Order: sequence, then C-alpha cells, then structure tokens
Amino acid sequence: MIPGADRYGVELDISPTDIDDALSVEPGDVSAASELSYARNVFIPVTTACKYNCGYCTYVDAPGEASLLSPEEIRSIVERGARAGCTEALFTFGDEPDGRYEAIYSQLSEWGYDSFHDYLAEACEIALEAGLLPHSNPGDQTADQMASIQDLNASMGVMLETTAELPAHAGPRGKSPGQRLATIRAAGELSIPFTTGILVGIGESWRDRAISLLAIRELHARYGHVQEVIVQPVSPNERWSKPAPALEIMRRAVSMARAVLPASISVQVPPNLAPVEELLDCGIDDLGGVSPVTSDHINPDYAWPAVRELESIAVGAGVPLRERLPVYRQYLEWVSPRIRDAIDADTSAGARYRSVLAD
Repeated sequence: MIPGADRYGVELDISPTDIDDALSVEPGDVSAASELSYARNVFIPVTTACKYNCGYCTYVDAPGEASLLSPEEIRSIVERGARAGCTEALFTFGDEPDGRYEAIYSQLSEWGYDSFHDYLAEACEIALEAGLLPHSNPGDQTADQMASIQDLNASMGVMLETTAELPAHAGPRGKSPGQRLATIRAAGELSIPFTTGILVGIGESWRDRAISLLAIRELHARYGHVQEVIVQPVSPNERWSKPAPALEIMRRAVSMARAVLPASISVQVPPNLAPVEELLDCGIDDLGGVSPVTSDHINPDYAWPAVRELESIAVGAGVPLRERLPVYRQYLEWVSPRIRDAIDADTSAGARYRSVLAD
C-alpha cells in the first residue's frame, strides 16, 4: 500500500474502513482546543546540502554552493537565542548529502569530524552549553545515527510529508516514503519524543493524506512516541509556482488529523504559513516554534509572527496561550540524564526551563 515500505521493513496494517472513516471527517466533526501552546526557538540551518531534490524546496543548495555553519557561527546563534529567552535549538539539515558534496565533506574532515552526525553531536553540545535544549531534524536517519545523538536531544523530528510517490519527489535523487517511515519507527524503538507531519498541496490525494495520518497513528500506537503532528501547507516560492492549498482544504486536512490522531498528540499548523485563526475550530492546539532572533530558513519568504501576535490569536479564540519546551511535558521522563540535568541545573537556563514547565 505504501511505496517503499517493504524495502525498509516497515509493516503497517491500515484497513479500508480506517481510510474511509478518515475521509469522511469534516470540520464540524471536531472541536477547538481548550488552550494553545508554542515554543521559543532559534532555527539553525547546519547545512543546505541534501541528497534529495524535491520540486518545492528552496532550502537545498547544489554541490559547490551549499553552506555549512561553523562551530563559531552555531555558537553565536544559540547564544543570541539564549539571551532572547529561547529554550529550543532547532537544528535542520538537508538529508545526509551524497558524495557530490565534496567540499562539505572536506570541510567536516578538516574540522575533525568523520560524519554529519558527529558534527551534529558537537552542535548539540554547543547549544546545551549556551542554555538551549536541542531538537534535531536532520531528515532520514538510521537507528544507529539517532542513538548517537539521542542523549544530547530533548526531542527529535522529521516530516513524513506523504506516504505517496509523487512527481515532486521523483527522479534519481527522489525521496522514499518507506525510508521516512523507517526513521519514525526507529525513533519509537529508541523511545525518542518525536515530531512529524504531513505536507499538504504537493500533488497528493485525499486518500494519500488519510493513509499518511493513519501510518503515523499506527507507529505511535506501537511506541507511544509521537508528541506532535504538523499539518503544513506547501508555500509558493521560486521553485514551486502552484498556489498554496485553499482554506477549505486546510480546514478539512487539519480536522482529519485531529480526528484520526489520539488526543495525546498535539496538532500544529505553522502560523507563518497558514491563517491559523481560521483553523482553530478544526482542532489545532499548538502554534509551533517561533523565533525572536532567526528566520524560517526553509520558508524564507514567510516571516514568523511575534509572540504578541500569537497572544492576540489566543485572545481572539478565548483560550490561554502556554509556552512549552521542545519536549512535551508528558515525555519528560523519557529524556536522557544529560537533558534532565540541564533542566534541573541551578543555572539561569535551568530556571528558565523550569519556569516554562511551571506555567
């Protein structure tokens, strides 16, 4: 049913009845959340090199043009974030690049790192020293790769995007839904608090959206590790000229996510990419990570709102707005001793984390 799933050993049992039930969901079938949450973060694009070439993505740069942040640059970003009251360091990669990125690999070697994950571990160390909790999103990962950085991360994530094979993901550097699902499964096997999501408007059908959400639900049912699912509309940019999905499509997609997923999983729509005020009655309960110091490097044409704008959204909905950490409260007992010690530390950063948890 899901292309590539067998190749990566991912077995899912999604019934036709479950699909039909998901497809029948309308906005009137769900309720608005009783509160909204958000995180203060810094967005750190460690490298723009990527093995994929998705048709809608402006984040990736070609070999010879891709950037790689130095340790000094990473330290500068996270220290600015800590001074601005952030709690999360969001590390993003293009998926582990192929061999064409010779300059990137040479630079890593020159700095003394054998792999991207070795370097990511160092970046997480820098963030923890500065007073931020790492949340790493480096794309497809093996269980060994995830285990190598697990103790340095409060949570991790990767967007499933879709379980369908689409032209936007096609070609010799195409993306496999099966590999994405294997990454989500590996996170569950390792008990890593995890964020994933679907991308709406890249050519997928309603059936594809239903199957994608049901696949996330089934993997969570096995491992209990999915803390948040993002329903993200594709945004027009210099590579993607098709319009963003219409409001009625987003309303139905968000409602489907809320109805399909258990109540313990938060549903997020990025407030810089969609009119969240018109989606709140569809079950959104989180507004994602918002940065006072960095831009959305994946969607650079779409600025994040200020925290006061989120407060205005919550006031308009008549619900409280609560700040959160990158790891949701119910998963605090899952984090490593290193992360627990950072939260409990008698430092200004530790006090900041605990004040967020006490709110």
